[in-house]
Amino acid sequence: MGGAFKDKLGEGGYGSVFKGKLRSGPHVAIKMLGKSKGNGQDFISEVATIGRIHHQNIVQLIGFCVEGSKRTLVYEFMPNGSLDKFIFSKDGSVNLSYDKIYNISIGVARGIAYLHHGCEMQILHFDIKPHNILLDENFNPKVSDFGLAKLYPIDNNIVTMTGVRGTIGYMAPELFYKNIGGISHKADVYSFGMLLMEMASKRKNLNPNAEHSSQLYFPFWIYKNLEEEKDIEMEDVTKEEKEIAKKMFMIALWCIQLKPNDRPSMNKVVEMLEGDIGSLEIPPKPTLYPHETMTRDKRI
Repeated sequence: MGGAFKDKLGEGGYGSVFKGKLRSGPHVAIKMLGKSKGNGQDFISEVATIGRIHHQNIVQLIGFCVEGSKRTLVYEFMPNGSLDKFIFSKDGSVNLSYDKIYNISIGVARGIAYLHHGCEMQILHFDIKPHNILLDENFNPKVSDFGLAKLYPIDNNIVTMTGVRGTIGYMAPELFYKNIGGISHKADVYSFGMLLMEMASKRKNLNPNAEHSSQLYFPFWIYKNLEEEKDIEMEDVTKEEKEIAKKMFMIALWCIQLKPNDRPSMNKVVEMLEGDIGSLEIPPKPTLYPHETMTRDKRI
């Protein structure tokens, strides 16, 4: 088995992903897991979670294989790869229209809403980020990489967790600060908000080259522009596209509210994305840390 894989698609948090072909014809993505932590818990959680899901915005698990200590997952193949290369592309060769980006954001939101509210168990993903959103040949998005996912009974509002999980930049503050609220499906909502902000602006949320520190933490900068009714600086966009971006930014700012209770559920997020911008309220100003007063930001 080992020698057959030459076409490497990427490196996940848990091993390498290769392109393969089934005897019956279709191409597949083969995820070879590295040495498993905690007796293969990540493998079991991925198979158990995703094996029971059929949704157009969740990547489809076709099968898995365990051979000694080798563990392999076989997924449907996504010809357009992951979203990050489209929204952080430098060369402009893979530019997606705002319309496309907006439709992708709705698909991702539907996928996560399904995980949270559509299955007999509540599935929390804990690693929503552009890298884990895969695109099929029609740019339909599919949420992937369930290595960190956890399953809970649907009526569990607050979940218990050992060890922090996620990717810096997308992780909800309650994962670090216990005093702002328990860990729940709202942690994924926060990550989705960060993702949405990056999609709307086509740039990473942490910009080390920002001239002002208020620009460094992206949400402050976005909020300031919304508040002052200024257009967010974006190149070559039409009036309609600016409206779409503004709507995405407003929803993103709702999603990244500091307190989990202040964030909408993913069902509500889908509703907001599909609805009219006129019915959206301006979200409260984002804060970075529980103890932070915004005074230090005023000195710029």
